Amino acid sequence: MGGRRLRGGSLVAVGLVAMLAVGACSAGGDSDGNSGGRDAAAPAAEGGAARDRDQAAPGGTGGADLRVDQRSIIYTGTMQVRVDDVDAAAREATTAVTAAGGFVGGDRRSSSSADARAVLTLRVPADKFAGVIDQLAGYGRQERREIRTEDVTEQVVDLDARIATQRARVESARKLLAQASSVDQLVTLENEVGTRQADLAALEARKRRLADLTALSTITVTFLGRDASTAEDGADLGFLSGLGGGWAVFLTSVRVLLTVLGAVLPFAVVIGVPLWFLLRWRRRARARRTPPPGRYPMGPPPVGPGGGPVSAPPPVPAARSGP
Repeated sequence: MGGRRLRGGSLVAVGLVAMLAVGACSAGGDSDGNSGGRDAAAPAAEGGAARDRDQAAPGGTGGADLRVDQRSIIYTGTMQVRVDDVDAAAREATTAVTAAGGFVGGDRRSSSSADARAVLTLRVPADKFAGVIDQLAGYGRQERREIRTEDVTEQVVDLDARIATQRARVESARKLLAQASSVDQLVTLENEVGTRQADLAALEARKRRLADLTALSTITVTFLGRDASTAEDGADLGFLSGLGGGWAVFLTSVRVLLTVLGAVLPFAVVIGVPLWFLLRWRRRARARRTPPPGRYPMGPPPVGPGGGPVSAPPPVPAARSGP
């Protein structure tokens, strides 16, 4: 009887241990599953938030869902129009740009009758770019048109992110500066704050520059008179063109040579004339000291004790040999 009770108690204990083990395993499995689910859900949530930020931000990159009017695009146009009256066309272009909400960024004109031309740099709002281009082409006969676009949406988004990060860095540096406890820390943190503020200012300047280029497009229009030659016409080749170019180079060389001669002439007069007289005087002095070459062909005779010339000894007769 006692043995049955012991075996029954042992079986109950074994059953309780088994139940506890199964419960622990299931709890561990649920914990792992929940953590795995959280790990899998976190990137999805972050990706969704990133997509929402990109779509909400102006000019953001939202992939195919981003419309063209939300992108940051720089428009640049170059055109050449031949007109009857260059000044009148330039005035009309200025009026049209002002009416469109833009302004004239540059104005360069040549009023000569043979080569009358005006080169205008116009800044117009981006949404009025195409209309102003067509209006300028209607002032005369359009000879050349070139339109270039540059999509800077990625640059704008990158600058926005970098500006936000840099502002946070500046704020953190300022907080650390307020908590500085020594002079060394104060100087170091002040330098760090100054550096971060300078970087932030540079990023903001780039952002303003891109905003200006995207908000106002640039049009460079050249109005030519009836007889004005284009840049391509002025590059003719041939004998006459080469002769004209060579003659122009020759005249330029002559002018340069005369300029150099005029610059050197005062120095030549001040230095050269005294030098010429000095050389002439030395030549005459040397001529006085040197005897004429025909008087003593073999050199001057030796001088005796009395100052007179020494006579040469009489010749010795040659000895005769034999009877």
